[in-house]
Parts: sequence; C-alpha cells; structure tokens
Amino acid sequence: MKILKIEAGCGHFRKEANGPWSQIDQINKNDLLKLLNLFLEGDVEMDNPSDHELHNEVHKIVYTNIFEKLGSLSESKSAFKDESERKYLSEINKYSAA
Repeated sequence: MKILKIEAGCGHFRKEANGPWSQIDQINKNDLLKLLNLFLEGDVEMDNPSDHELHNEVHKIVYTNIFEKLGSLSESKSAFKDESERKYLSEINKYSAA
C-alpha cells in the first residue's frame, strides 16, 4: 500500500489504507499519527523525493522530512512496535476488556 506519493510536482499522503490522497502541506499532528500507524501495521510504499521533483518548497521540506523519518524508523520497525506494545500492554488490556 502506498502512503506517500509525488504527483504533478506535489507531495501527497494517505490517512487510511484506501482513503483519499491529501496534499502534504495540509498534514497535522493527528494525520501524522495515522500515517505512522499505517506505516507500522504493514508493508508500505513511499515515493522517494530524490526520484521526483517537488515544485513547492513547503511540499519539498515536509515530504522529505516525513520520508526520512519513516525511512529511519523502518530499520527498527519491529523493535519499535514490540516496545510500544509492551509499554502500553496494561492500558490496551484494560480498555479492550471494557
């Protein structure tokens, strides 16, 4: 599933697996969390900003930073997911039972 794409010189992201694309300069904190969850849940694809031209400087900065952060996280993806699940296990169990 693709979560970041560059099309017509603009960066785009998805908040949901098959959801609509939004321009990267419209991203907010909640969108970043949803993007991170998609990234951690499965195999995702992202267009490399080095392979495409971003015309808008804001798109270039935001897209490149998100791409790099997710790229560095992919190296330790399973460790991050395991640590997060251990850290919040009691809360997950508490609210899952309710």
